[in-house]
Amino acid sequence: MRELIPISLVAHHAFCPRRAWLEAVGETTDTHQVAVGIQAHLPADDPTGSRSQRYRAVEVASHDLGVIGRCDTVELDDDAAMTVIEHKATPVRRRPEVTEPMRIQVALLSGALTDMGYPVAGQAIYFINHRTRVDVPVSAPDMALAREMVTATALTLAAEQAPPPLEDDRRCSRCSHITVCLPDERPLAPVTRRIVVADPDTQVLHLTTPGSRAYVARGRIEVSKSGEKLGTFPIERVQGVVVHGNVDLSSGLIREVLWRSLSVVWCSSSGRVTGWARAAQGPNGGPRVLQHVASHNGRIDLARQFVAAKVANQATMLRRHGDAPTVVTRLRTLQREALEAPSLTDLFGIEGDAAARYFEHFLTMLRPQVVTAEELSFSTRTRRPARDPINAALNFCYGLLTADTLRAVVACGLDPHAGFLHSSGRSKPALALDLVEEFRAPVADSVVVTAFNNGEIRARDFSTVLGTTRIGERGRKALISGYERRVTGTFRHPLFGYDVTWRRAMEIQARLVLGVIDGTQPRYQGIRIR
Repeated sequence: MRELIPISLVAHHAFCPRRAWLEAVGETTDTHQVAVGIQAHLPADDPTGSRSQRYRAVEVASHDLGVIGRCDTVELDDDAAMTVIEHKATPVRRRPEVTEPMRIQVALLSGALTDMGYPVAGQAIYFINHRTRVDVPVSAPDMALAREMVTATALTLAAEQAPPPLEDDRRCSRCSHITVCLPDERPLAPVTRRIVVADPDTQVLHLTTPGSRAYVARGRIEVSKSGEKLGTFPIERVQGVVVHGNVDLSSGLIREVLWRSLSVVWCSSSGRVTGWARAAQGPNGGPRVLQHVASHNGRIDLARQFVAAKVANQATMLRRHGDAPTVVTRLRTLQREALEAPSLTDLFGIEGDAAARYFEHFLTMLRPQVVTAEELSFSTRTRRPARDPINAALNFCYGLLTADTLRAVVACGLDPHAGFLHSSGRSKPALALDLVEEFRAPVADSVVVTAFNNGEIRARDFSTVLGTTRIGERGRKALISGYERRVTGTFRHPLFGYDVTWRRAMEIQARLVLGVIDGTQPRYQGIRIR
């Protein structure tokens, strides 16, 4: 027996096959249209609101048509004949206009009721925003078109590749899934149409106070320590939670965050990512399988872009803030060599050469009147443990950046562990670290340079014990504050030409990687600041 297809999915396919595919693979969005639609449908979704001769949320199914669905409202006349009424919120449309997808939807709903043995007298659309009811007569050609659309939807869902995005189509401007579809970004060219989706009005919540505890109370996240309340935040304003060091989360808070499909990332006090939690359900299960195959077989084209973007951004940082013109020239040469590297081994050599030259002149980006080289004792880049304040600050900000790229990767349904530059065999979030590379200089390094130059952090905010330098609580809070200002600030996207925040740009890049994997993206290009 064939699997029944949701009627709403068939209607979405009539609107746009790619829109139906995205919904089928689990892509969800928290847009204004979706929020308005959910709120407006609450009465229709409540079967307890049924009355005599008027029923709410009526489940229907038809094996003949191959569909399953729910009627918002079914009205009975004196002869017990039914009228199917579908409720539609129209926050984008300006008039109560019945579209072809709506006609197909009511045709399938009434056809399913007829197949179940109930007499159907008519169909209608009730436009909630306009408080207008429009009768929709369904003819034999309408029903034939609905059957054809069910077949087309089944073929789309059974395909191995996602349908291509619409090209220069006005439907995109009113689609709730434009933030995950990115139709105009696929050609990797400037976006000429003005379809720019705003970043969500939410924030990442960083919990840093050692010994504190965060929990949910009355729809808010509250943080307290030793009986003293440290802060309270509306949970609707939280985009994700990052836990630094010894901070406890209640099971209720973790459960609520996961129910909302948000993520929690745990970090050590020095910024190392130690783990994360994400809801069990996630989108793009099929492409995720393809990701593992591609990761195993290798995608040198993706790896080249990660490294080339990293080197390019290092050169731009030095050009803007440092004093090493010959090094900048050499980095530009290495950037071009990275795009032609024949193997990962060659790429790692280019990356290492660029990093050595970049960090050798890192101090030229700091203002000597604010901080001196002797005060920071920085000579070269060291990972963990950090040997000086600059490396400790860089490690901490790289951890914050990794937490953000983790969120971006899992939001797309990709596996953070299956990467293309970093090895999955190291048991680290390889794909998240791949994306980190192109954002290191313009985000994390920029935060560190700005914090030192503005006096937000000083050498006294660090302590050194047995050769290991650690950042203190004041320094951590200053870097977190600077980092959040950076990632929530906007810049002009060098490829697409519109203004976007750095945090949103991370998800866009992750979705471009997804596009290469699922076949809808011709190639990938990393972000390179100018």
